[in-house]
Amino acid sequence: MPYRISAVPVPAAPTALASSPMIVWLNGTHGAGKTTTSALVQQLIPDSRVSDAEKVGETLMDITPALPAPGTDNFQHWPPWRPLVVETARRVLDYTGGTLVMPMTVLVEQYWREISTGLAQHAIPVRHFVLHADQDTLRGRIAGDTVVGSNSWFRLKYLEPYAEAARTWLHGEAEVVDTTHLTPAQAALRIAEAVKS
Repeated sequence: MPYRISAVPVPAAPTALASSPMIVWLNGTHGAGKTTTSALVQQLIPDSRVSDAEKVGETLMDITPALPAPGTDNFQHWPPWRPLVVETARRVLDYTGGTLVMPMTVLVEQYWREISTGLAQHAIPVRHFVLHADQDTLRGRIAGDTVVGSNSWFRLKYLEPYAEAARTWLHGEAEVVDTTHLTPAQAALRIAEAVKS
């Protein structure tokens, strides 16, 4: 009996995307509530997905032997991270359309320029939001964090760089959502309403 090869069905590519591709970038310091808020924003924006650019960094961190410095303390310092974030977002949006909600702290202006310029070169519009809270509120949230752990040194060490970025460039580049007196659900609603308007 001859061996038969049966055809394996290949999923068809989407023929009509539900909506124009777009990115909703949630910035802010570590511990500001980006991950929690992004999941809530995703529920409020039709045809959206959450894509955490930190996963791109984790892939770079898993390379062995390790990539050379700079970057060993923060994967954003490795030059491949920024274009890989752009390329990953572009490819996902080419495949799915819709909106990517991307929670990611970017406090170095040059890095934000590389990412935003790269996305613009692919005609991907970005709504850039910063989840802001005063220093006392941020310290309180970091102290009470039950997921990452109380008083994470990693989160605490970025409070001053965030404050500096906010003063010098970040708040001028984004729509600032002051979360000092907001729940994550309230912040998500403000962002979703701004995106839909």
